[in-house]
Amino acid sequence: MTSMDPLQEARRLTRREYLATSASGIGSLAAAALLAQRGVLAQDAASPMAPRISHFAPKAKRCIAFFLEGAPSHIDLFDPKPKLNELDGQKLPESMIKNVRFAFIQKDSVKLMGSKRVFRKHGQCGMELSDFLPHLGSVADDVLLVRSMHTDQFNHHPGQLMMQCGRPTFGLPCMGSWITYGLGSESRNLPGYVVLNSGRGNSAGSTIWQSGFLPSTYSGVLFRNKGEPVLDLANPPGLPPELQREGLDALRDLNRARYEHVHDPEIASRIASYELAFRMQSAAPELIDLSDEPRHVRDMYGVDRDDPPLKGDRTGGPNQYRSFAANCLLARRLVERGVRFVNLIHASWDHHSNLDNELAFNAGMADQPAAALVRDLKQRGMLDETLVIWLAEFGRTPLGENRPGFKEVSGRDHHPFGFSIWMAGGGIRGGQVYGETDEIGWGIVKDPVHINDLHATLLHLFGLDHLRLTHRFQGRDFRLTDVAGKVVEKWLA
Repeated sequence: MTSMDPLQEARRLTRREYLATSASGIGSLAAAALLAQRGVLAQDAASPMAPRISHFAPKAKRCIAFFLEGAPSHIDLFDPKPKLNELDGQKLPESMIKNVRFAFIQKDSVKLMGSKRVFRKHGQCGMELSDFLPHLGSVADDVLLVRSMHTDQFNHHPGQLMMQCGRPTFGLPCMGSWITYGLGSESRNLPGYVVLNSGRGNSAGSTIWQSGFLPSTYSGVLFRNKGEPVLDLANPPGLPPELQREGLDALRDLNRARYEHVHDPEIASRIASYELAFRMQSAAPELIDLSDEPRHVRDMYGVDRDDPPLKGDRTGGPNQYRSFAANCLLARRLVERGVRFVNLIHASWDHHSNLDNELAFNAGMADQPAAALVRDLKQRGMLDETLVIWLAEFGRTPLGENRPGFKEVSGRDHHPFGFSIWMAGGGIRGGQVYGETDEIGWGIVKDPVHINDLHATLLHLFGLDHLRLTHRFQGRDFRLTDVAGKVVEKWLA
């Protein structure tokens, strides 16, 4: 699925188009073989989001990716460390932190900070999870918990780019864009890649759901869970549908004429975007209307929950519990309607202070609807083909943050050396814990997994070889995993 410069491709296609009209049909077969060899058939200018064939049989057909911006504390949610509690208040050997970069920690006086959380075993698999995650525990046998993730970045924006795009660099496609680029979408009336945002807004902004150097049709489309689903989607007052249709037809004809002249894929993206927006005017409002969902489903997700009282500044305003739950239910409705990739983003989990109170708030917000999503997909027979993943840019230190000006040490700094994620469905073997950090949660002692390995495995579940899903840009073939990445076979069902 490699593509090249559009003008060069146009010159190649000119000869192939002649062969494709051969009366014998041999020319058509030969052209198709040549195009398939280079992956050109993967993108149809007339319908760039049309479903396409993967490299090999996929296990996942759609993905819902939670992204908890700011980075939840693995030590307080997923990775119990009784030894850390024993060592609470003690210093680490200078050799362990001498060459380590922190965002805010002052090395000369930093000390270990234990966790107040109680971990319990869940499911037949006996997965240990924090008392902040009782609902996730109820679906533990469907969950793969990875405790050995690591990354190269220790600050938010580069860390978020790394997790979403495979490298901490601006202008790269994110994983949702790569998957829709490789496979297209099964939805005609909704985008192939949708972003649902809540909280106070992630620090990396739209750079973590843009398509980079890929055609813009593969960018994420930001939806809202109330009001107008997409800003400026509705017609202005007084514009009748038939007049809008005539205007779109004229614009389409002009764009097609220009495309035939220069073969710029952005023109094809523009045509597709206008047509999709026209179809979305009827499909999107129906999508976000949750009133047709049965009461027991709404209660399972908790869409009518009130926020508990909290003194903190990272929540993003009132009604976060309702907003996050509504997004989880919307994510199911989106993939049910053929959307390929849903990125469900919430900010912020950046608990440099007030960890116990604010993490309790956020975990309470996310635990019930995230577990409900897994359960709901399973009950509908969709989980086997829908990959659900819980991601963040890194973890949090086992050291208490001692930033100058803080009245007390009550939070944790950024930690790239070992953190946790979880996955369910979509060809993942649930009911297992993979990898292990040391006794204080500092570094990995078993089965390390780099972000590029995660991406390679993600693409593999969708039937895509991460080495072959490439795009030529500025003289080189780019891919999501850059020059690294390997499939983690033990994750696969």
